Amino acid sequence: MIKLLICLIVYNCLVFFLYGYDKKCAQKGKWRVSEKTLLLCAALGGGCGAFFGMQFFRHKTKHLRFKLLVPLFLIIQIGMALYFCLK
Repeated sequence: MIKLLICLIVYNCLVFFLYGYDKKCAQKGKWRVSEKTLLLCAALGGGCGAFFGMQFFRHKTKHLRFKLLVPLFLIIQIGMALYFCLK
């Protein structure tokens, strides 16, 4: 259980920095990370990193798809974590 928690923490940190990397690329006019990739990373367990990455870097906060889906992924992931921890 501890190994899974550590993996999720590391993964969410990577997703957080991925949002920051994409923001920096956007500012410099360089190659970007696709929106599908950003959302997929959030959906596959990185909801917390994506949510805080959006807030911290002020990135994708005006896109309706991100405003709806990232918090939804985070809520689902928190719910699943609570379910399995309290089971």
